[in-house]
Amino acid sequence: MGCNGGQPSAALKWMANTGVVTGGDFFNLTDKSGGCKPYSLAPCAHHVPPTSKYPTCPSSEYSLKCEKSCTDASSGKDYDSDKTKGVKAVSYSSVSGMQTALMTSGPLAVAFTVYSDFPTYKSGVYKKTSASGQALGGHAVEMVGWGVENGLDYWLIKNSWNEQWGDGGFFKIARGTNECGIENDVTGITF
Repeated sequence: MGCNGGQPSAALKWMANTGVVTGGDFFNLTDKSGGCKPYSLAPCAHHVPPTSKYPTCPSSEYSLKCEKSCTDASSGKDYDSDKTKGVKAVSYSSVSGMQTALMTSGPLAVAFTVYSDFPTYKSGVYKKTSASGQALGGHAVEMVGWGVENGLDYWLIKNSWNEQWGDGGFFKIARGTNECGIENDVTGITF
């Protein structure tokens, strides 16, 4: 079950209290300017064939050292003064509350259970079926919107596996039924 996808609520509470520094864009690691601490882990081929842009992912866990200093000297920033903190982390438990939060405060952090068929998702509204296979573990992702496709209500989710996976790096999952637990752990942050 890996790390069970992390705990989005704990991460956002930490961000509200401790803060995070600026850094580079996850999908554009070649531009390492304009931030205190650019994202340090190169993207890789999560559940897609490796390419020159996205090589095979490491077979072992990353070993990271937490250094509280800016690594991009050209940013001209000090680590502590560069931090952005939130006012507070807020949990949501209703579909309407999540929709209102998305419209007024922006994306939400969510977690759900991944099943064997999910890594091969390409398009459409995902729903677990009897053919979905076994639970692989939890996964934390970013809820960015909602909609209706072919009469099915869905949440629009940005995955972290890169834009070559799924539907341009996104997926749709059934909304209003707590599909795979997606509506159980929903947190936003206010600034």
